[in-house]
Amino acid sequence: MAIFAKDALLGKHIIITGATGGIGYEAAKAAVQAGAAITITGRDYEKLYQLKDECIALDGRAHVLSVPADLNKEDDRKHVIQEAIKEVGPVYGLVNSAGKTGGGTLEDLSEEELRSTMELNFFSTVLFTQEVYREMKQHQNGAIVNLSSLSGLRGTYGNTAYSGSKFAITAFTQSFAHEAIQHNIRVNAVCPGFVDTEMGRNSIASIGEREGRNFEEQLEVAEQGLPSGRITQPEEVANSILFLLTDAAENIVGESLKISGGGVMR
Repeated sequence: MAIFAKDALLGKHIIITGATGGIGYEAAKAAVQAGAAITITGRDYEKLYQLKDECIALDGRAHVLSVPADLNKEDDRKHVIQEAIKEVGPVYGLVNSAGKTGGGTLEDLSEEELRSTMELNFFSTVLFTQEVYREMKQHQNGAIVNLSSLSGLRGTYGNTAYSGSKFAITAFTQSFAHEAIQHNIRVNAVCPGFVDTEMGRNSIASIGEREGRNFEEQLEVAEQGLPSGRITQPEEVANSILFLLTDAAENIVGESLKISGGGVMR
């Protein structure tokens, strides 16, 4: 259900990375319903074009450009931005939603897993943002939303690689926000806990396996530990992202918005 006015982002071009993941997928649909033109990118070709079709079904006038890419590759990062500007126009907003889970306890953590987690969750995000920022500065207006996590605010057992990458994103958000706001570009992050996406369900299943529980049992444990009594839906994260992109959040700078169901209050 759309909760934003149809003109909340009218005429504004938003690039959404990781659009084939659950949160990025919903953020794209929410942006279109708020009037934005969007460029969506991800590595799953079929799902990317499926998303484009769904966005157009929501609004037949929507301008949706899909550019398959692996953001770990410099050429792909540049290609996405070049195509976005050529086909859609100047970039107003960026949603950095690409990411992965990864790791385990430190004793079991391989160098390959650590590097791949940091590469996608942190390095590619920073480097892609760097390229987009150069373009956004020319227009002295915009908003960037990074997808961090509650794991980017506090550590948990067996979560060294993922938590480290998300702490890095939170720190990047705060530091970069000081620079970008000088050019009227706001930078913020959203920090959800468990979300009902494939990645979220896999995380719950992984914890359950470690604790000797099946998925349903571990999900119940997770939800019982939350004041709200449930995990977050991807649409709720998408709506938080959209809010931070709109003018309603014009003096929110460098913040990390928790979406925890009350699980983390501070």
